[in-house]
Amino acid sequence: MQPVDFTTLTAVYTDLQANWLPARLEQVYQRDRHTICLALRTFKQRGWLTISRHPQAAHLCIGDPPPKAPDTFTFSDQLRHQLNGLALVAITPVAPWERALDLQFAKRPGDAILWHLYVEIMGKYSNIILANADNQVVTVAQQVSEQKSSVRPLLTGQPYELPPALTQTPPSLSEPQPRWQERVSLIPGSLKRQLLKTYRGLSTQLVESAIREAIRSGIAAANLHPEQTTDTLTQADWDALYQRWQEWLTTLEKGTFQPGWTQNGYTVMGWGMVQPVESVQSLVYRYYRDRLNQQEFAQLRHKLRQKVDNLLGKLGQKAQTFRDRLNQSDRADTYRQQADLLMAHLHQWEAGMQSITLTDFETGEPVTIPLNPEKNAVSNAQSLYKRHQKLKRARNAVEPLLAEVNQELHYLEQVAESLSQLEDYYSTEDLQTLEEISEELSQQGYLETPEQRQQSNTDESHPHRYQSPSGFEVLVGRNNRQNDLLTFRLAGDYDLWFHTQEIPGSHVLLRLQPGSVADEPDLQFAANLAAQYSQGRQSEQVPVVYTEPKHVYKPKGAKPGMVIYKQERILWGKPENGRLVNKL
Repeated sequence: MQPVDFTTLTAVYTDLQANWLPARLEQVYQRDRHTICLALRTFKQRGWLTISRHPQAAHLCIGDPPPKAPDTFTFSDQLRHQLNGLALVAITPVAPWERALDLQFAKRPGDAILWHLYVEIMGKYSNIILANADNQVVTVAQQVSEQKSSVRPLLTGQPYELPPALTQTPPSLSEPQPRWQERVSLIPGSLKRQLLKTYRGLSTQLVESAIREAIRSGIAAANLHPEQTTDTLTQADWDALYQRWQEWLTTLEKGTFQPGWTQNGYTVMGWGMVQPVESVQSLVYRYYRDRLNQQEFAQLRHKLRQKVDNLLGKLGQKAQTFRDRLNQSDRADTYRQQADLLMAHLHQWEAGMQSITLTDFETGEPVTIPLNPEKNAVSNAQSLYKRHQKLKRARNAVEPLLAEVNQELHYLEQVAESLSQLEDYYSTEDLQTLEEISEELSQQGYLETPEQRQQSNTDESHPHRYQSPSGFEVLVGRNNRQNDLLTFRLAGDYDLWFHTQEIPGSHVLLRLQPGSVADEPDLQFAANLAAQYSQGRQSEQVPVVYTEPKHVYKPKGAKPGMVIYKQERILWGKPENGRLVNKL
């Protein structure tokens, strides 16, 4: 993940100074233990300043509004108590070339500063600190005790101290090329390492993009690379790099940043840009939102997949045990017949017999009956009658248990199918869909409800949308919540409902206007999608049932997504054709 370097932070706070000062602080909300959101209102606009101290994705930018969920964090309570209603009047670096900002609050512009909110964007050491007018720490997002850091502890009640001073040389636009070149090449070593060791404000990403830009300009050698030693660079290489150096410092001084996407991340310098972005705020917010969502998506999906697979394995074993017991109970009549035979031929029994062979009443075939030699014929027959009764009782007890396990298996197979459709993260919709599956499993008692769920986004995800050959809308559920939504809330009297026959899969709804009739291509289109979004997607063709929504029912007490239907018709869906169509 690309970290926020000094250049990116400068671009962000330069934009904040130009467009968001002064601003009234109207609300404070804490998304999670890493992220604070401040609602700012200026004369022209209102927005949310997102401040994150995430160890891999610390950043600062204007972003989307936070979710409408309860905020139960103590840190945000303290910020609300001290800062609500005040004006954000200034944003300044705490020291030259440091990745730490001082957000200053007063009653109104021009008044004395009452509070300092220090935002330190320093990778895993990132932090958010509130200090009063005397620079005494009042609250801190992550307290740092003397045991954790003897160099710079951060505790409430103590004076706020600046981060340890940087040891590298501060860059200067007026520094001539010979002196700059001499500093970097004084001790031969890799170009990237020497630049990072010599000067402040640089990052790995910035140095590498500057080198690529130097090559692209046509001045530097095409084989120039970050790990190349400084004593092997030609003068043309140095000239091209110094041009980029001057361009970087000029951009910092004038604030003429060019935000945009690169092939592997983002840039605010315009170097390697493949798609420009209008605002540096939206660039930074989208990048870290998507990266953090992607990380959360992968972790949550792995957790859910592992849990569901374990449950399916255990339930499968349980069902097999019940089936084995039913198979045993199938022999109940055999034991009764053997007991009847033995009682009819008591005269043939002899003491000490371990088995006896008798002629079956109906077939006339010989039947061998095992005996307990310590019991007489009547006692052996009574044992067989008891075994017959026991197995009959077992069947009556096991059959409903097996039916219950099969229903649970069917439900979890449906959940597993929904998870298999969510293999990769592409948008916030994917994470919302996955979170709804997690919430559903918690409600059904399969997962413990995690504490962070109360901080997650409460917006509902949406089904996939397609358009049939005749222009009708086709909706495909992505989880059980969406399946129930399609079938029982969105479906109208003229619509058609599709689902794979006896195979876990999504509910598919072909939406028809009053008086319109779906042609064969439309029906086949919906059937192909139902086949594609099912457990049978690897097959060449899959049986798909369709009926009117009024013929689809949810049995009493059924789990989410579980339905029964009648008056269905069957089509053969082709998953391959369903994969070829594009979503709206």
